[in-house]
Amino acid sequence: MSGPRILVVDDNAELVALLARLIKGEGWEPVTALRGRAGLELITTQPPSAAVIDVLLPDMMGYELGAALKKAGVPYVFMSGVLKGGRAASDAKAQYGAAGYFEKPFTGKKLMDDLRALLPAAPVDRASTAPSPETLLDFDVEVAVDTDEPIEALELTGRVVLTEGGKVSAVLSGETITAAPLRTPPQGTPAMPPPLAATPALREEARAARRAAELPPAEGKLAENLPDLITAFHLAQQTGELTIQRGKVKKTIYFEAGVPCFAISNLVPDRFGPFLLRVGKITPAQLEQVQAIADSTKRRTGDILLELKLLKETEKLYFIAQQVKAIVYSLFGWEDGDYRLHFTDRASTQAIKIDLQPAHLITRGIKKLYKPERLYRLVSQEDRLIPTPQPAYGLHEVELERWEAELLPRVDGTRSVSELTAIARRPEHVIYGFLYGMMALKILERRV
Repeated sequence: MSGPRILVVDDNAELVALLARLIKGEGWEPVTALRGRAGLELITTQPPSAAVIDVLLPDMMGYELGAALKKAGVPYVFMSGVLKGGRAASDAKAQYGAAGYFEKPFTGKKLMDDLRALLPAAPVDRASTAPSPETLLDFDVEVAVDTDEPIEALELTGRVVLTEGGKVSAVLSGETITAAPLRTPPQGTPAMPPPLAATPALREEARAARRAAELPPAEGKLAENLPDLITAFHLAQQTGELTIQRGKVKKTIYFEAGVPCFAISNLVPDRFGPFLLRVGKITPAQLEQVQAIADSTKRRTGDILLELKLLKETEKLYFIAQQVKAIVYSLFGWEDGDYRLHFTDRASTQAIKIDLQPAHLITRGIKKLYKPERLYRLVSQEDRLIPTPQPAYGLHEVELERWEAELLPRVDGTRSVSELTAIARRPEHVIYGFLYGMMALKILERRV
């Protein structure tokens, strides 16, 4: 890549990866580091045209990097999740020569705009950086797939928040529902109409690209990165999609300004009709009837259910929102797979969007979907946890049970996880789920 080189230094690997993708999208070349010393080396070995530096790094203050950049004549901006307010921003500019100061969470687009203003004016060939039709449609919702893997039961709270234009438009409440487990794939279930309709021209263009080349490499391995990926979208207030694939199964979470708001899946049990069957809203015979009509008319399942008076309009909205929640939460049960980031705005095309507050989504997903043996691999009895100096979320964004709020002040590094478990008097895996949830939010970390 021949464009300006932009240095990004932050210890949040997923945020760095997301910002690198945004930088590439501008036609620039990202160079990244997770530690201050590595950033100092890059200033010498790969002199950047501009830089984005986190103030609080694991091995030094970002101010040292700022001084090195100022000496090299490189314009830069700071970002911080801790040092906030007008005084911090004015000091960063007056004392250290920063051209800008971004408090986390911030808007990725505004950061790119500020970086553009620091670079010499030059034409940008966006044709080479724009997403290809294949990239836009690499998540193929046209072909439904079954899986031999069992699908666990999933409890869904009876409250959904619908949004429009980024603002709450309605709050629907109902009883807590449970999507029943599936131990064997459903037999003879035809593909349901996709919840997202691409244009015929785009579909054909994507098919042609698919025939000509394989999909580009996945962005990375999922492993235990889902909470960090969600947080990266939150910190950059980024609109886009996170696609996760395991075998033939693909699921995508849509984000709008950093908030998960929609999801799609190519897994048959995740489709609207089978989902209603799993939660006990319709019977197998009714599902078969609806699918027969959908196959012959190519109409949407929800419209057919309304026509047959199997759903009311408000029920349709409620259960579509619950279907979206189920798809998103199910990903917390995945321990392997590949992920890829996109920054298209397909969220805006959805008539129904929900508001999944990221901190609550992460903590609930971990508590409900992480099995005890997984938690025991991630947290040990001997671990001593302390508050992190740079939390990704404020405590006001986290919904704590009373016992959790009472235990949290005691997590100060003086007690082991085993001792905290004895204090809380809750099942061991419940304590581990709470503690790891706080670690995933970067509110707690291991004491070194």
